Parts: sequence; C-alpha cells; structure tokens
Amino acid sequence: MTEYGRGRGPEPWHPEDPLYGDQGWTGHQTQQGQAPYGGAPQQEYPQEPQYQQQYPEQYQQYQQQYPGYEQQQYRQQPYPDQQYAAQQEAYAPQQAYAPQQQAYAPQQPQQSQQPQQPQQPHPQAQPQQPVYDNQGWDTGQGQYVAAVQADPYVGADPYAQQTVAGYPGEAPDLYTTPEAYPPPQPPGRRHLEPEPVEEEAEEPESGFLAGDGDDGDEPGRRGGRSKGGKPKKRSGMACLIAAVVILGVVGGGGYYGYSYIKARFGAAEDFAGEGTDELVDVEIPKGALLGQMGRILKDAGVVASAQAFVDAANTNPKGKSIQPGIYPMKKKMSGAAAVALMIDPSKLNVITVTEGMRNAKVYEAIDKKLGKPEGTTREIALRDAKNLGLPAWAGNNPKLMDPLEGFLYPMRYDLSKDSTPESLLKLMVKNASDKYAEAGVESKAKELGLDNPLQVITVASLVNAEGKNHDDFRKMSEVVYNRLKKTNDVTNQKIEFDSTYNYAKGQSEINFNLKEAQAFNNPYNTHFIKGLPVGPIGNPGMDALTATLNPDHGGWMFFVSVDGNTTTFTQTYDEHLKLVAEFQERQKQKNGG
Repeated sequence: MTEYGRGRGPEPWHPEDPLYGDQGWTGHQTQQGQAPYGGAPQQEYPQEPQYQQQYPEQYQQYQQQYPGYEQQQYRQQPYPDQQYAAQQEAYAPQQAYAPQQQAYAPQQPQQSQQPQQPQQPHPQAQPQQPVYDNQGWDTGQGQYVAAVQADPYVGADPYAQQTVAGYPGEAPDLYTTPEAYPPPQPPGRRHLEPEPVEEEAEEPESGFLAGDGDDGDEPGRRGGRSKGGKPKKRSGMACLIAAVVILGVVGGGGYYGYSYIKARFGAAEDFAGEGTDELVDVEIPKGALLGQMGRILKDAGVVASAQAFVDAANTNPKGKSIQPGIYPMKKKMSGAAAVALMIDPSKLNVITVTEGMRNAKVYEAIDKKLGKPEGTTREIALRDAKNLGLPAWAGNNPKLMDPLEGFLYPMRYDLSKDSTPESLLKLMVKNASDKYAEAGVESKAKELGLDNPLQVITVASLVNAEGKNHDDFRKMSEVVYNRLKKTNDVTNQKIEFDSTYNYAKGQSEINFNLKEAQAFNNPYNTHFIKGLPVGPIGNPGMDALTATLNPDHGGWMFFVSVDGNTTTFTQTYDEHLKLVAEFQERQKQKNGG
C-alpha cells in the first residue's frame, strides 16, 4: 500500500457501491482501516440491504466459502468524507474480524437521533441466483441479504498494529514491518523533522606547535586534547620558534620591499671623481644598449651601479654615440666620468686602419697601443712577412719596400690584454686575403690587361690615394688603364701620380718640385718609371677595389683638383694644361705670393 493511496487490494464489488473510488483529504485516497484525522466521530454510512434480503441463502454460502472476505473488502474501502469517520474508525481494528468469520452489512441511516439497532437477518427471504463475471466477481445482478450484528470494535485505536487473516492476492500491510514508513499525517500536521547535526570531531593538533606529545597522552595517541578532555598547553619552545619564523618572514619581506622601492624610486648609487689608479679593460660588444653597457661597467668595478651610468649617458648630449670596443678605464669612476671617457673615440683601446692608410702608420699605432718600443711591429712585419698569411701571389718581388703593404685590411681592431703585434698582423692579413678572394681579384687581373693579382691591388691603392669618392675612384682607374696602353704617346706610358713619389719619399706633400720628382729613380716613383709601381702604396678599401674592377670607360687621361675638394677629369692634354695653370694660380694666392 502506498502512503496516500490504495494498494493492490481488491476494489469494491460494483461501481455503484458508494465506497467505490471514494477520496481522502485534498483529493488523496484515504488509508484503509484508518479514521480521518482530527478525532471527530464518523456518522454511519447508509447501505442498501437488498443484497441480504433478496439472496440470503446464496449470500451465506458465499460467506462460508470465502470466510472473512467481506470484512477485509470493506476494511479496505475508504469513506467519502468526514461524515462517516466514526463508522470507519469502528472497522479499523482488523485483527478482530478474521476469527469471527461474520459478514458485515451496511446499516440503514436513521431518521432520528436515537442510537441504531443492529438488523436481524431474514432467513425467510427467497434467494435469487447471483450472476458472476468471467473472473468470479459478482456483477451486481444478484442481491444478498446478510445478517447484521453490532460492531463490538467501535472506538478502537485505528493505528494499532493488527494481524489480518489474508487470502491469496491480498496486499501486505506496509505499516506493520520494522522498516515501514510512519503512517501518513494530515496536511495540517505534516512537519519536516530537522536532520540530526553530528558534532564534528575536533582534529588533533599536529606539528611542532602542538607540543612534544609527552604530557600524559596514551601510547599511540597524537596531539590534541588530552585524555581528561582539557586542551594541552603549547610548549614555550614551539611558541618561540613560531615567533622567530613570523619575524623572519616579516623582516625579510620588509627588507626586500625597501630594496625594491629604493632601487625603483631612489637615487642611483654612484661613485665620485675620476676613479683610482687601477686600470681595467672593458669590452663593449657590438649592438649593446646603455643598460647593458652599465651592467658591464658595474661588473668590472668601474661604476657603482648601472643606473648611474645610464642616467649620466642620458644627460650627456653625446651619450648615445658610444661605440663598441675595448676601453681602458679606471675603477670606481663616477657615471659622468665614465661617459665622458667613452664618448671620445681616441680613448678606445682599438686600432683603426683607415682606407688608403700606409703600413708605416699602422705599425706606429700598434706599438703605441700595446706599449711597445717604436719600430717593434715594423721589424716583425719585415722579418716574418712570409709567416703572416699572405696569399701565394703576393710578396714575391724583392724590390718591394714592404711585402705586407696593401694587405693590412682597413677596419677597426679591438685590442685586449692578450693582443700582440703578431696576432694583430695575422688578423689584418687574413681579412684582406678573404676580401680579395671574394672580389675575384685573380680572375679579373687578365680581363683588365694586368700581369698578376698584385697589380690589381696596386691600382686600387693608387686610386684610393688620389680620389675622394667612388665616382673619383672609377674615373681614376680609367686614367690608369689608358696611360698603361702602348698607344699612349702623351705620357709615354707613365702614370705620373704624385702619390707614388710621396710614398717613395715617405712623405705626403702636395707642393713639391716636379723636376726633382721626374729625376728621382725609384721603383715606386711613377714620374720616373713607366707603368705601375712595384707594389701597392697603401691599403685600399673595398670601395676603391670595386671601382678598380669596374672602371668608368670615359676615355679620361688627365685630372686635377683645382680647389682641393673637387677633382676635374679631362681627355686631352691641352685641357689639362689649362686646369694646371688655374691650380698654380690658386696656390700662389693661398701662399701670399
């Protein structure tokens, strides 16, 4: 049986039965055998006695064949409303019906307020044959008359546990088992019971803050409350350790916070003055920014902080023009002093070989930067020229003043404490040899009508010494190639470059005696010899080299720089003489003559 409706028990015998499908409170079917809630007595439900009056004999036979059935049948039927509460309450105790095996007949309603008297059966009534359906139930066609007796169970407890004599197919009473739900309550009395709250067990304290665990605890028990239920006292050592830890965390956080604020918003730490007498080489890599430079200087002990250097560089108008390289610097310099030193290119610990520079100047620079006696590098170069990496086609002519001339490639060379004259010369020769090989000097020599690759480098050194820009270089290389031709009857295959005379003399003079130059017998003096000098007169740059390999082809034969800045080229000797006269007049005015 469900909580609010009927179970699988049998329905009343006929749909016309007033108990068929009757409803409980608020539309729910009433529980079988239960009186309505509220304690009000029920009025008796009127029943038609026609079943017993018309067929008393068949009714008694049916009752003997199915003892107790009618009582159970009527016990399972709820009553329509609270009007019949007393009568339903009288039929609730079911355990008393089964032993008596007596049928129950509904009583006729009384017109007066007097108590009803139980009806007596009428044995003299003539029975009629009942009609049954295919399941053995009475269809209501026949009538039965049953004896009525007084109900001795009126007022019994409707919720008392009852033992019912069952029959096959009867639904069990689900309220009599230990696991049963409690009887349903009327709507006015249904209240949700609060769920019991279980007290959470207090977790035992653990760790060093819980004490040493030896203050009376049972073996195997951990920290927490003692056996007597009183909280354990924490040891003084545990509290001391906790305090030290907390102070350490707070103090450390405060220190780092102060350091961060000071570094972020405070003035940068800086030294004062030009530094000590202790020197250190500082190498600034290519592409380094001010911040990286400052960190390098700080790590070397030059400045107190990278920020001090950055601030000084941003203040100085030339602070962002600092070039990469090696700087000899003092320790404990102020940021401003470090910046002032580094913006001066001459302070770099480097050697810069410029385009067209002669080897004599390079040797002097190496001796000076490395602190060597004058002439040390030159001596090494002339003595060990064949061991410094020259290509096979260079340095073989015994008339060469310097076999390395033209092979110290123009660029900047950073010096370090490990730098030596030999290491620097080898590096310069290697760079020149690599560049010449990339340009294809060997293959281009024959195309240009030259005898060997060394002559290509020689022409490049001549145009680099006389010209001022790439356009000049190309026209001057055309002048050289035209004067070398056998058809040249103007200069008779003489180059006649003043730069060759100056190289032979070891000088760089513009105004010299032309007759003396034409009489000076030297394999480098093109005013005296025909053709090219015996070797290069300087170290040409890549710009001059490419112009030598690709001349202008303008048919130029002469050139002169009248104002000292602009070079003018001509094809005829007469045009050239006019320019020479103009140049000489300018020189007289300049010298005050």
